[in-house]
Amino acid sequence: MALEMKVPSPGESITEVEIAAWLVKDGDYVEKDQAIAEVDSDKATLELPAEASGIITLKAAEGDVVAVGDVVCIIDTDAKKPSGSDDSAKKDGSSAAKAKEDNGKAEAPKKAEAKKETPSKPSAPSQEQDKKTYATGSPSPAAKKILEEKAMSAKDVKGSGRDGRITKDDAANAIPSMGTPGTSSRGSERKRLSMLRRKVAERLVSAKNETAMLTTFNEVDMTAIFELRNQYKEQFKEKHGVGLGFMSFFTLAVVRALELYPDVNSMIDGDYMITYDFKDISIAVSGPKGLMVPVIRNAENLSFRGVEDEVKRLAIRARDGQITVDEMTGGTFTISNGGVFGSMLSTPIINPPQSAILGMHNIVERAIVRNGGIVVAPVMFVALSYDHRIIDGRESVGFLVAIKEALESPEELLMGNDVNKALEL
Repeated sequence: MALEMKVPSPGESITEVEIAAWLVKDGDYVEKDQAIAEVDSDKATLELPAEASGIITLKAAEGDVVAVGDVVCIIDTDAKKPSGSDDSAKKDGSSAAKAKEDNGKAEAPKKAEAKKETPSKPSAPSQEQDKKTYATGSPSPAAKKILEEKAMSAKDVKGSGRDGRITKDDAANAIPSMGTPGTSSRGSERKRLSMLRRKVAERLVSAKNETAMLTTFNEVDMTAIFELRNQYKEQFKEKHGVGLGFMSFFTLAVVRALELYPDVNSMIDGDYMITYDFKDISIAVSGPKGLMVPVIRNAENLSFRGVEDEVKRLAIRARDGQITVDEMTGGTFTISNGGVFGSMLSTPIINPPQSAILGMHNIVERAIVRNGGIVVAPVMFVALSYDHRIIDGRESVGFLVAIKEALESPEELLMGNDVNKALEL
C-alpha cells in the first residue's frame, strides 16, 4: 500500500513550511516514527517523523516551500526491509583485513632488505665548493643579525660586497617589504536563509519601520544580588535541583515594574491599545537554528524556583530543537540577555506586536559612588527599548528605574524581607 505523507499543521495561523533538509534519501527504507525531514516554519524548525515503515519516495526537494496538507513523500508499506547488508559488510571487512595481512607479509622481506643497506657517507666538500658557497649572496655575521631583527630574508637583499656578499650597510639600508597578496583561499558561499531566519529578519525590519522605537538606559549595582546568590545558591540548588541565576531576579523585577507601569504591558491594535492583566514574559535565547523567544506564561504567579525551572526547561528545549510554536507564541514583554555573549551595551529591537523589550548586558566591576565614597562594584548596564506611540517618557524611565530599584534592593522589594520563604528553603 502506498501511504501519502502530508505536511501537518505546525501551529495556528501557519499555512506553509519549507523543506529545510531531508534526513533520508529517495528509495531508502524507513522505520515508523523515524525522523525523515526537518521542516522550517516562520516560527521554528520541526522534525517530520515517518508515519509507517517502508520504502520512501520523495515528492519535494530541499528548499521547496509547501503548503500545509501537501504530499511531500510516499511510503510503500508493502516493501520488505532489505536484508543481507550486515553479512556482506562483514564479508567485505574480512576480505579487506585478509588483503591487508597478505600485503604486510609481502612487504616484510623488502623492509628487511632495506635495513641491510647502509647509506654511504657524503663526501666532504672541496675547497672550491666552500669558496663558491661563500661567494654567493650570503650575509656577513653583522648583516645577518640586522636582517633577523628586521625579519627579512637574505634573498630579498642585493649584496654590494665582494662576489655579491651582503654587507652590514646593505642590511641596514634594506627596506622590509610591505607584503603582497597571499595565496590563501578567497572563496565565498551562497546559502539560502532558513524560513525562520527570513521571518526573524522580516519582523525586525518591520519593528524598526512601523514603531516609534526609542531606547532609555540605566545602570544597576548588582552587589546585593551577588551576595544573595553567594549565600544561598548551593542551598537553593540542593533543595530544588536548579541553579539560582540572574534571570529569576530580572523576571520578577520586570513583573513588579509592569504592575507599576501597565502601559508597558500593552500593544497597539489599529486605533486601540490593548493592556493585559497577565505577564507572559518572552525570553530571547540563541538556539541551533537562530534566535528563539520562548514564553514564560503567567510569570506573576511564579516564585524564584518556578522561574528558574521554566527558564531551564525552555532553554533545553530550544537548544535541542524541540521547542514548539505554541511555546513561542504570544508574550507581552521580552527580556534579552546579550551579556552572556559579552555585550556591554546595546539597543534591543522590540519583539512585535509587543511594545517594549529589556536588554541585559555583561557585569563588570566599575568604580561607583556609594554613601559619598568611591567603591568598586559589579555593575550592569540595562536598556529599555519601547514604542513611543503608546509609552511616554515618564512610563519608560519610571519602568527602568523600578527595575533598578528592585535589583539593588531585592530582599526588600522582591522577597518581602523573608529570603528563606521567597526561595522556598
